[in-house]
Amino acid sequence: MRAALIKLHISIILAGFTGIFGKLIRLDETPLVWWRLLLALMVMLPALRLAGALPPPSAPALAALFGVGGLQCLHWLLFYASIRLSTVSVALVCISLMGFFSALFSPWILGAKWSLREFVYSGLSLAGVILIFHFDSRYRLGIAVGVVSSAVASLFVVCTKKISGRHPPGALFFYQILGGWLILTVFVPFYLAARQWAWQWPDKRDLAYLALLSIFCTVVLYIIQWQALRRVSAFTVNLSLNLEPVYSIILASLILGEARDFTPSFCAGLALILLSVALQTWRLTRAADGGNLHA
Repeated sequence: MRAALIKLHISIILAGFTGIFGKLIRLDETPLVWWRLLLALMVMLPALRLAGALPPPSAPALAALFGVGGLQCLHWLLFYASIRLSTVSVALVCISLMGFFSALFSPWILGAKWSLREFVYSGLSLAGVILIFHFDSRYRLGIAVGVVSSAVASLFVVCTKKISGRHPPGALFFYQILGGWLILTVFVPFYLAARQWAWQWPDKRDLAYLALLSIFCTVVLYIIQWQALRRVSAFTVNLSLNLEPVYSIILASLILGEARDFTPSFCAGLALILLSVALQTWRLTRAADGGNLHA
């Protein structure tokens, strides 16, 4: 269990760079996600074929994998749209609501028991986002999109937990990424026609950032995270991911200079989110010390 938690937090550190790359890459959210998925597929396909770790799933299993991959793709689209409409810090704070949504989704999808303690801990994160939303009117649309992104991300994690034991991790990840890319590819022409936009091609700078994002913040991150997900609950994964805004906010402050946008309400809301993470970590530590960790 401790090894799984270590892997989980390594993945969170990598995830801390996701929003930074999203801001540095000068593409709109749709081509950004499309290129991210395509490059990830190009990295994974030869490696999995050489390792013989890409067994063909049945048609129903493939449909389920593609559906979950579509959720992942939708989360990324909404997440990068939230960054465009606000800041990296604001978009990442909204991700902290994954714990709250997980507490709602897990009993329905995984058959887990309802937990008052989970709602209390994740409710602190909800209060933090509400505090920021209520007093900071500059980024309300970005916050609203970020909240929806958080709900979709939580649903993706819970659904992945449900099907993760049926497939090898590499194949599971590959077919989800492939499904998301195919769904987005079908959607792109309609999106461009509706927005009257031309397709965006990355220049050398954007391509370098996309490569880093695809390899380290996509392939490496999710393989490590899925390994952890097999040992810990979706709620613990989602609530632990609340640390992602902390890492990203620090990076955004250093790299993008976003510290100047921090308001008192933003800092107070962030403090509530940190409190929810601290309480969950304390509970897990006590349970592990007592040999009764049902996380």
